[in-house]
Amino acid sequence: MSEARQERLTGAEDVIWDLSVFYQSLDDPQMDADIARLTELVDAFQARYRGKVAEMSAADFVSAYEALEAIYDLRGRLGAFAFLNFSTDTGNTDFQAAVARVEELEAALSQKLVFFDLEWNALDDEQASAILDDPALGKYRYYLEAERRYRPFNLSEAEEQIIIEKSVTGSGAWTRFFTQLTSAFRFNWLGDEVNMTFVLNKLRDADRDAREMAWRKLSDKLRENSMELTFIFNTLALDKANSDRRRGYSSWISSRNLSNKASDEVVAALVSTVTDNYELVARHYRLKQALLGYEELYDYDRYAPLNLKESEAFYLWEAARDIVLGAFDNFSPRMKAVAQQFFDGNWIHAPVLPNKRGGAFAAPTVASANPYVFLNYLGDARDVTTLAHELGHGIHMVLSGEEKGLFALYTPLTTAEMASTFAEMLVFQDLMAAEDDKEVKLSMLTEKIEDTFATVFRQISMNRFEDKMHNARREEGELTAERFNELWLETQRAMFGDSVVITEEYGSWWSYVPHFLHTPGYVYAYSFGELLVLALYKLYQEEGASFVPKYIDLLAAGDSDYPDRLLAGVGVDINDAGFWQKGIDVIEEWVTEAEALSRELYPEKFASARA
Repeated sequence: MSEARQERLTGAEDVIWDLSVFYQSLDDPQMDADIARLTELVDAFQARYRGKVAEMSAADFVSAYEALEAIYDLRGRLGAFAFLNFSTDTGNTDFQAAVARVEELEAALSQKLVFFDLEWNALDDEQASAILDDPALGKYRYYLEAERRYRPFNLSEAEEQIIIEKSVTGSGAWTRFFTQLTSAFRFNWLGDEVNMTFVLNKLRDADRDAREMAWRKLSDKLRENSMELTFIFNTLALDKANSDRRRGYSSWISSRNLSNKASDEVVAALVSTVTDNYELVARHYRLKQALLGYEELYDYDRYAPLNLKESEAFYLWEAARDIVLGAFDNFSPRMKAVAQQFFDGNWIHAPVLPNKRGGAFAAPTVASANPYVFLNYLGDARDVTTLAHELGHGIHMVLSGEEKGLFALYTPLTTAEMASTFAEMLVFQDLMAAEDDKEVKLSMLTEKIEDTFATVFRQISMNRFEDKMHNARREEGELTAERFNELWLETQRAMFGDSVVITEEYGSWWSYVPHFLHTPGYVYAYSFGELLVLALYKLYQEEGASFVPKYIDLLAAGDSDYPDRLLAGVGVDINDAGFWQKGIDVIEEWVTEAEALSRELYPEKFASARA
């Protein structure tokens, strides 16, 4: 929030992260020293290995990877410090300049390093296999093997260098401009000036007029900025199309699947399973309409509280912390101990501030430092689960960094969401188990269903929008704002069916979603992670305490092997096309339970339906 007073203090106003593990400030002379040192390390690496990869032994590759770890660690420290500062105040020109400086440095150094993977992939399969089969490679075998998957899509060194260099003024610049533009949005709210985080939060207000006003204000703001936002989306979609064409990817999503280490077949099965079960979404919202007593449910009613007991519960920061840590402790004291470090070490940034980026994330940074959690904490129940979600990411990052080092720290997106959604599930199940009041249980259950819908169904509906958007951009040329709106409404209405009135004004809401720009294809990973967690949690319920160490080991493994191999160790087969329905079945159980509980508690609301 900007100059407007915060409606209620949350206790998170002073929860500010301490970035001194990196540098004391942007003026810290150590930054210049590290930049000089980093340049020396990269130049030395290039001098030692360029043109010689074909002659290297397995032991030589180990030495090379150890040198790369030192380079990436130092580069990551500089990048994390700049990015994390910028996230808290995107309007700060010093922070903007620091991000630009680091991005330009990274591009320059990456151009010098790109030869290494290209020369490795240029080796024929027989020579590469001989190196990969050498036990001396140790933990680096997996990374070398995984890199070979990009062999068909590599370009020449000169072309790769140009792509890296141009990304600073191309895709990177446009993504940064989008962040600054949307973070600077301001809205008049009853005489106060507020930002987008405040307005989005009002979509969950108990007052229908407040929800409609928030929906209207954001719709109007997106429409006012449609020229800029449409241009950004068109530009980045074309940039991706050009890159995919030049590299030879068969579709817009192929490069993301490769990065996620998930086959096209696995992802297609996930998408198909979720879209085939859209009726679950309609069932829930028909139930919600009856409980609210509305003749029609509009798009601004989707997140309306049900006005049941505890539906407007407010959680001070300390209460949220205790709830989350308690749930973690009940599962695993080690999990709680790792999470405790985020509070004790000031690894969290929680307050809502004027130019702070919206949303929430966890940043892995580097193995020699620690991860950080970024929130916009306003004190509602969803903020508590968001805290659990991001701490789940953080725990995953801490454990994998400690156990496997820097390269294992950056998990593919598909398994990156695994720890976060499992953490949310622990909090939810703990709260449900402690509650005896059926009205409170119904309130909690419906909130959980809607959070799960947002993670599973909404993300796949957004994936369907991305699919249509990227294919339309490639087939039709530059798209108008109206064409984007049409594609968005088509994919959103498919999910809700006739259960929610999706208005034409909602058509512009694609344009504030940052994932479409900074990580095209990202969104299905949320659904992947949620359905995976439902399967993992079922295993936990069946196996009890014996499951816990296996799960902790799974997190600690990070990105040290392919996801399907790591998950096989806990009894999960993601290559089974029918696997995803198991998670959907759990969601259906929740919907059925909510329907039965609603009819038991409020039979009068369903009398006309029975008649």
